[in-house]
Amino acid sequence: MDILRGLPEATVIRDLNDLEPFRRDESHVHGVAPLAVVKPHGAAALRELVRRAKLEGFGLVPRGAGTGKAGGCVPTERTVVVDLSAWPGEMTVSPQDLCLHAPASALLRDVKAAAEAHGLFYPPDPNSWESCALGGTLATNAGGPNACKYGMTRHWALSLDALLEDGEIHTFGISSVKANAGPALGQLLLGSEGIFGFILGATLRLTPLPREFATLLLPVKHWEDLLELPGRLFGGGFLPSAFEFFDPAVLAELRAHGPEEARRLPGEALAILEFDERGCTSEPFLEGLLDLLGPVADGLEIAADVRQRQGIWAVRRMTSVLLKERHPGKVSEDIVVPRSRLREFFAGLDQLRIPATTYGHLGDGNLHVNLLTAGETDPAQLDRQLMDLFRLALSLGGALSGEHGIGLAKREAFLALSDPAQIRTLHAIKQALDPHNIFNPGKVI
Repeated sequence: MDILRGLPEATVIRDLNDLEPFRRDESHVHGVAPLAVVKPHGAAALRELVRRAKLEGFGLVPRGAGTGKAGGCVPTERTVVVDLSAWPGEMTVSPQDLCLHAPASALLRDVKAAAEAHGLFYPPDPNSWESCALGGTLATNAGGPNACKYGMTRHWALSLDALLEDGEIHTFGISSVKANAGPALGQLLLGSEGIFGFILGATLRLTPLPREFATLLLPVKHWEDLLELPGRLFGGGFLPSAFEFFDPAVLAELRAHGPEEARRLPGEALAILEFDERGCTSEPFLEGLLDLLGPVADGLEIAADVRQRQGIWAVRRMTSVLLKERHPGKVSEDIVVPRSRLREFFAGLDQLRIPATTYGHLGDGNLHVNLLTAGETDPAQLDRQLMDLFRLALSLGGALSGEHGIGLAKREAFLALSDPAQIRTLHAIKQALDPHNIFNPGKVI
């Protein structure tokens, strides 16, 4: 019996060769082949999919552009992938309300461009911002360099359109920052990775577009000197819109194997600092910043124009791609450590003797810890290394993930290391919202 025969308003893919790409995302996790892939074109398809999933006992796995890094859209046993990359809907901007509405299928680059066309700004900027879909960023509560100043995706979502267990599409929230009629149920769906229901669209908060940027390349002779800088900057009244870093090992990879502009990067380690507030390019601002940084600012370079700024960020954006090309079997984790305990973290990492290279978002303590030799490491040993890494982050008051989510990749660690009360609460919510366990089964919890 074909469980998807006659599905309305949908394209159904069944050929095994065509299903193969849907077994994976950008993580190291590979799933099983789904029963099928469904591309819904309207609400009738979703309504019928939910009805048949409950009746026939199969799960529904949401997928957008497939750029996730935790296996969140990877199919598990007896599931149908719901490909929302062509979900219909128009993008509309309301400058008066400082908001934008877009379907989950909209590419994040198009969302940001639509805002900029009105002189407005949507800050979330994960590394895949040019290729990822809005729905995936909402489902994972994506971050990026701008989170240092502007926070995560959840800080910018005013309302969500979501498919729930009854097969209907519901809207939670309004197009205003003030909506306080009971708990914010939309926030429950943000970052939930589709386990409670599928996000189909959102109204996003916007802010005026920054008109001024000071982009600084900060090399240091001793890389540990970087670890005190976030606290010193914030304590001195400076709030960068981004504060990125490369440890010595990552910088060595870039110099040896990166593009020409990367091979000229100075220092034992390196930071990228960017400010976007009014007056940040003025002499008083920059002089005050240099006074605060002190001797560590020796060798500081400031982008003179847009081209130089774009060149600096191009190197940062391609770092993950370069490491993946050089080390196809690598595992990249995105743990979080409070800024005040960065030194303790790296000292602990040395003691654990985990062969890791690290770069990422120093300004908010979200560190991309890469185990480059994971593909050649015994799986049991790799599991021990990852659990030791997670325990270290948690012992310092941090988290297993800053922006990639849990998905399949970190599920076992999340269940083993989280407060049992948190897990019980999540199970209770899952049972209440999805009693038949049809939405993204086997993920997170």
